[in-house]
Amino acid sequence: MRSVEWDYERSVLKMIDQRQLPRVFEIAEFSRYEDVASAIREMVVRGAPAIGAAAAFGLALAAQASPAPGRTALLHDLESAALVLRATRPTAVNLFWAIERVLRVATSEALESADEVRQAILNEAQKLADEDVVVNRQLAETGAALVKEGDVILHHCNTGSLATVDWGTALGVCRMANEQGKNIHVLLDETRPQLQGARLSAWECEQYGIPYTLIADSAAGHFMRTGQVNLVFVGSDRTAANGDVANKIGTYALAVIAKENGVPFFPVVPTSTIDLSLSHGDDIPIEERTPAEITELTFFGRPVAPQQAKVANPAFDVTPYKYVTGIVTEHGVVYPPFDINLRRMVKQRVK
Repeated sequence: MRSVEWDYERSVLKMIDQRQLPRVFEIAEFSRYEDVASAIREMVVRGAPAIGAAAAFGLALAAQASPAPGRTALLHDLESAALVLRATRPTAVNLFWAIERVLRVATSEALESADEVRQAILNEAQKLADEDVVVNRQLAETGAALVKEGDVILHHCNTGSLATVDWGTALGVCRMANEQGKNIHVLLDETRPQLQGARLSAWECEQYGIPYTLIADSAAGHFMRTGQVNLVFVGSDRTAANGDVANKIGTYALAVIAKENGVPFFPVVPTSTIDLSLSHGDDIPIEERTPAEITELTFFGRPVAPQQAKVANPAFDVTPYKYVTGIVTEHGVVYPPFDINLRRMVKQRVK
């Protein structure tokens, strides 16, 4: 199934509970937008495109649950739900993009009744989810064209089907290259927060038959310095107008090491994650996760950290554009100067 999927028979939202993987494959069901908001915050669902789709369907649930008999009262309830959904995770721009897209449809003057608004919201959420699958396939085909026979690809975070509605972004490129028979091998970083590479990317590689090796995050530099990596593919939760990329913590270090060792570094970025309202990456809000994600890790059944350890746990960092070789989008690969070429690429999406 898709990672985020509407059940039309029961009018509920279904999502793969990513906290349970890789040991248990479990489908969680949601009938209240408040629970969808909690699921986004607690990373039942994660990955910028998947978060956006979940929020869009969350608004559909809010519209469905609202007792408002008229259009004006329903729109008021939707705005209240949107506030709750927006507050879940600050970095991924798809969350805000998806909410605004659905609200634009909801406020159309062509919709006269509350029921028309409800149906229009669900239709738009489904359209958004379906488009995400198409976009990811286009991203995969574009990125796979950069991959040569026998390449070793370093991948950070989880950017596969679980992080999107289906198929994936950076890991989707690896999947496409593998299905094209290019005999690739993927080095997977463990990736904080929540070891998403070890838990999720490794699981996905096994589902799709992608050859992989799991490595500690701190080992990536060794593999690049010794010439064992041909390409680095990563995702992006928000990309600024100048090409600065916000991605899972540790991405910046990878980009610096990649440039030092002459390894091409490509974020794989749906144009919906490009935020032209931000001139540079320093304006991107960085989410701080709970200390428990670090202090509650165990080693042979025992906590790895002292009980009173002070913890800083940023979920993302920003990679300055000067370390980025090119940005893979569904419309093609964008190369420097990013401040000019990204804007052109986004205009293609708007058309």
